[in-house]
Amino acid sequence: MRPTEFPQPLDTLMVATCNVLNLANPGRLFYENQDPYSQTEFERKITWLGERFRALNADVLAVQEVWDDAAFKGALGRGGMRYDFVVVPGAENNDTQHGAQGTPRVGLATRLKVEAVQSFADFPPGFQVDVPGIGQHTRFERPPLVATLRMKHGQTFNVLTAHLKSKRPKFLQDALGQPTEDRDDRKVVALASLRSLIMRGAEAMALRCLVIDLLHRTSVPLVVLGDFNDTPDSVTTQLICATNDIAYDRTARDVALFNAYDLQGDFALKKDVAYSHIHQGAPYVLDQILVSEEFLPNGRNSVGDVRRVDYFNDHLHEGRDRTRSDHGFVRALLRLKLPSPPPAQSASPSPTDATAPSNIPR
Repeated sequence: MRPTEFPQPLDTLMVATCNVLNLANPGRLFYENQDPYSQTEFERKITWLGERFRALNADVLAVQEVWDDAAFKGALGRGGMRYDFVVVPGAENNDTQHGAQGTPRVGLATRLKVEAVQSFADFPPGFQVDVPGIGQHTRFERPPLVATLRMKHGQTFNVLTAHLKSKRPKFLQDALGQPTEDRDDRKVVALASLRSLIMRGAEAMALRCLVIDLLHRTSVPLVVLGDFNDTPDSVTTQLICATNDIAYDRTARDVALFNAYDLQGDFALKKDVAYSHIHQGAPYVLDQILVSEEFLPNGRNSVGDVRRVDYFNDHLHEGRDRTRSDHGFVRALLRLKLPSPPPAQSASPSPTDATAPSNIPR
């Protein structure tokens, strides 16, 4: 038997991550320095996104840069996609809420049964980080979202959607949003870039803490996906994954993450098109899908594998247009073993807490 083959049937699971580039309702100001979308622009944007969502056809669709959940739902509908569960915490549109304010949010759409969902804004106690000129960085700019999902045959897994701080320099501003630093001074630019790095590193550290809470001494698989604003080999991504720790600590595998692209099966079609963003003409992988050890083909605790990872990035060569996206979309085909049948006589399961994802301390 090949190492990547399982002796029993597997369920397939398609997951995808999409940075949708400022998805907002028409006429709604989202950034002070950008004009709102006209109705025509908005129609073009949700039509374009709808077509991409239909092509992805994911069971779990994670999105970043959503200002209005109504716009996200509109794009799903425009693509003819039906998802029973759609959520973008902090970007709701209703009688009392008018979308995200200050910064866009991450969201999730899924066809699977949702056992629990929770958004995390604050860093764990004691894990705040000082940023020069700003003070303590204590919370995510865009809170990550964790959901516990159940597949049709009963397999449970957690999915974490994130969007880390960008590399754009973080300049100081006054209460009215006016700059208080000389942005033409290259030394000031260097300090502002350091602020962004520290903030992204702090968010990566806090995300790592969340990953540990989800994985430590549990067999529930975890999929982490989103826009990391850094490459797979970067310090921040490796901080989240902690894969290198396995070389000298056998117990580290329990809480490590692995890049799905590196775990693809033997029959995966691989070629040099694995990038999700182009900056100054150079391709980068910023949008990533990471998985826990349960998806390792030869892992001691394997319950599945990564069959294929695809990059939908042709539109990055079509020119900049805010009615599209400046990020490629990434999709992974995962497989999970069917659960073993229960014993003939077993104790009744305990009631499930449906307010928080499994294995997260309350």
